[in-house]
Amino acid sequence: MNTYFRITIFLFGLALLGGCSGTTDEALKSYNKSALYWYDHLTEAIVKGNLDKADKYYLSLKSEHARSPLLPTATLILAQAHSDKEEYLLAGYYLDSYKKRFGNENNADYIDFLKLKASFLGIKDINKDQKLITDALQESERFLYRYPDSPYLPLVDTIRTRLLMAQYLLNENIAALYARIGKKEAAKIYREKNENSPLKQSDIAPPKRGIFSKIFD
Repeated sequence: MNTYFRITIFLFGLALLGGCSGTTDEALKSYNKSALYWYDHLTEAIVKGNLDKADKYYLSLKSEHARSPLLPTATLILAQAHSDKEEYLLAGYYLDSYKKRFGNENNADYIDFLKLKASFLGIKDINKDQKLITDALQESERFLYRYPDSPYLPLVDTIRTRLLMAQYLLNENIAALYARIGKKEAAKIYREKNENSPLKQSDIAPPKRGIFSKIFD
């Protein structure tokens, strides 16, 4: 199922559950269950690779037990599960939810790192994902500014470097295209952008699997 469509359905389901219990399948037939009941079913669904069903169990857990100590863990587990399945928009949704409800000064850098990681891994094509590259680059720079002592700095710095490489190559590709069709002024604008980059052409040696190849075990 298309990820954007799944997010729309998920958010619609969350809105409906604001005033009622249950979802579909087993969740539709059950309500007023314990938090542990929903948590166990949620984790079982993840183990079986059924994230659609896990999302539904999460909605039941959230609607029936909004203050349960299991909810923060369930939120992070689903964020990681969707990230592992390369569903980075849904992963980002859960991370945003976690940060909004459970974030604090002790876990802020960890959550923001996970969000940046999802944004980075969600980029697939330099030429098609220009805005995603720009947004992720800004996100990485905010992280470096906000958390100068974070243990995640080396990874964030690596992500930022990859993003700068992508941005440089994108500008060069656009400049070359404009040059080929005789738009010299437009080509000049994009080459001037690269002149202001902290990287130079000689600095860029793309990894064998591409700039956006996974850098995480």
